Amino acid sequence: MAVRFFRTSTIAQGLPRGTKFWDGFFAVDYLVVGGGGGGGKYNGGGGGAGGLRSTVTATGGGGSLENALSLQMYTNFTVTVGAGGAYVGAGIDGVQGEVSVFSTVTSDGGAGSRIPNQVAGYAGGSGGGAATDSEWASGTYAGGSASANQGYAGGSATTDRGGGGGGGAGAVGGNKTASRDGAVGGNGIAVGITGSSVTYAGGGGGGSFNGTPYLGGSGGGGNGGSGIPARNGTSGTANTGGGAGGCWDNTASSNGGSGVVILSYPAALTITIGAGLTGTTSTVGANKVTTFTAGTGTVSWA
Repeated sequence: MAVRFFRTSTIAQGLPRGTKFWDGFFAVDYLVVGGGGGGGKYNGGGGGAGGLRSTVTATGGGGSLENALSLQMYTNFTVTVGAGGAYVGAGIDGVQGEVSVFSTVTSDGGAGSRIPNQVAGYAGGSGGGAATDSEWASGTYAGGSASANQGYAGGSATTDRGGGGGGGAGAVGGNKTASRDGAVGGNGIAVGITGSSVTYAGGGGGGSFNGTPYLGGSGGGGNGGSGIPARNGTSGTANTGGGAGGCWDNTASSNGGSGVVILSYPAALTITIGAGLTGTTSTVGANKVTTFTAGTGTVSWA
């Protein structure tokens, strides 16, 4: 990844001679992923993945790659890592994931899993899967919508009992089309900001009765639960923003995966991580990369 400096001017205090910035400004690439949506029990749709915004490799929802931020040294900037949405219990919708933030960039939490009767999915960074219940259900119910340039919609549901897949950052959640069936979660997208390609923000699989464990999308999406044999829905993977899998009424669902904030900046700089944040820093080529996995607080550079 190329280091991007601004037009030559004064030498920034504390940096090696020859490293020059324009009035103390420098460029920061970022990956910001919101928390994934929690699972719902009782024929639940899959939870949506957290919204994904990135300046490297690809960004969510098929949007154009975002631009690096121009930040000033010795200035505090907010970082928040969104928690995954919770699984609350039987007959209750999954909770929406929390937002992740870096400076002016906010990625929305994924939609919580929806439970019936015959309802469209919730909206979120990526949308939640729709859910149907009644043995005599008819019609098609839409998956929840996604935040623009962050993710994709959840899958729809038709006929009786079961849920559509949660949307992912890279694909729409699968549609539930057969009786007592579920659907797969939408795939996430791979981003190389850490120096390796890692996939984030997969949607959760929808719950089913028929014994098929409908898989969550690539990038940490949880698998949908089933009725016979009884399989619980599984949680989204931590620090991917993956949505939780929905479940059938005789099993339990799980939580959405927490989000992540990853920043890449010139190696000549030193980051200060404020209280309340959990973060680690490594060197990747000519850049340093700091990964935040929990908390909220401020960061600055010198």
